[in-house]
Amino acid sequence: MDPQTEPRFIQHHPSFSKIVGRDARYQLLCESQFPLFHEACIFDPRDNSVFVTSNQLHNDAGHDSADTDNKHVKLTCIRDTVGGEAVVQEISFPGSDHAMLNGGVNFGHGTILLCAQGSKNPSDISGIISLGIPPPGYGAPPRVVVDSFHGIPFNSVNDVVVSPTDGSIWFTDPSYGHGQGIRRAPQLPNQVYRYDPHTKTIRAVADGFVRPNGLCFSPDLRTLYVTDTGAIHGSPDVPIDLSGPSHIYAFDVVHVASDDSDSESSSKEPFLANKRLFAYAPGRFPDGIKCDTAGNVYAGCGDGVEVWNKAGVQIGTMAIPGGVANFCFGRQGVIYACNETRLWKIFLEADTVKGALLGI
Repeated sequence: MDPQTEPRFIQHHPSFSKIVGRDARYQLLCESQFPLFHEACIFDPRDNSVFVTSNQLHNDAGHDSADTDNKHVKLTCIRDTVGGEAVVQEISFPGSDHAMLNGGVNFGHGTILLCAQGSKNPSDISGIISLGIPPPGYGAPPRVVVDSFHGIPFNSVNDVVVSPTDGSIWFTDPSYGHGQGIRRAPQLPNQVYRYDPHTKTIRAVADGFVRPNGLCFSPDLRTLYVTDTGAIHGSPDVPIDLSGPSHIYAFDVVHVASDDSDSESSSKEPFLANKRLFAYAPGRFPDGIKCDTAGNVYAGCGDGVEVWNKAGVQIGTMAIPGGVANFCFGRQGVIYACNETRLWKIFLEADTVKGALLGI
């Protein structure tokens, strides 16, 4: 492999050695001439499958669509077989051509949530959608979970996470879609939302971002991390602002009783408090973000996957030329990293590295 494209491990703090171990390595799981491996990156432990969304692809001649600026996004399932060979399968569903999918997360047995940015056409699928995954699920239409804030359409939902305590759905909604020419002018601020599927209520829980992007909970669920990739405007006509936001913020998750009672039976609503800068990513553009069960924070950045301990000290980088938008934990210390035209499988210390999201 060309040394210019060879991934490597960079240690910034001695504790990074506990993550990489003695036998850390990279494996190129699959490759494409198109940027098929961009976002989502959802691991299905049932058969070692990873679901990824592509970057925005130009439509073929004769398939013009002004509603999506003549672009589309593919959803692909990559099954990591025992023999080490990847089985790649494209997934489509009714309306998928105009859904312009982005981030996603596991949502119960045999179901995933996907962020459908949508198009300029209000009748196209948009918002947080639920999709059955095999077996069964191929070809079945998705279910729209939430597509607006009290009737006001979202800007272009970007990434999503589910609270394991109450099943609430937390997601970011930056205005990237408008700059990319696939959405109408935004009608809402760039915010973080929480949707309760049981009560069907939705709240804005955090604001003040330029472009909120990835989000994840700490293993003890007391902290929510949110990335801000405001250094990237989204429009091809606006250059990257290297002095703009490439930050990770941390919030305390606190709960307030919904009535005057302090009894245990009183229902409580979570609030985000004590916003603080957790880290500035030197590789810039921290996008997808995850925690391991030890509380270390990982983010896909312009230089690969950067890692911080829970005190905000950067301890290492899994340097991948071309960067990583999103990634996910697999089994036994494995990370799958989306590198646009390549999907990398990273082998870390199997006995100590486990993703907090799935606990595997």
